[in-house]
Amino acid sequence: MKVLTSREFNQDVSAAKRFARTEPVFITDRGTPTHVLMSIASFRTLRGERESIVDALAMAEPFDLDPQPGRW
Repeated sequence: MKVLTSREFNQDVSAAKRFARTEPVFITDRGTPTHVLMSIASFRTLRGERESIVDALAMAEPFDLDPQPGRW
């Protein structure tokens, strides 16, 4: 578990987001945990959500239907 002060978080949000990819990041204010930053995948798992077919299709890489242009 990674812990950052509010000041550390504000000074380097990118680092906090990098840490949150692998584990929850606790943000403290005057030594007291006040917020938790986590990846969306971790959040969805925590809520018991599963990826829907709509989500899977929306994230699919585009593909070329005609791999050899001008062949037909």
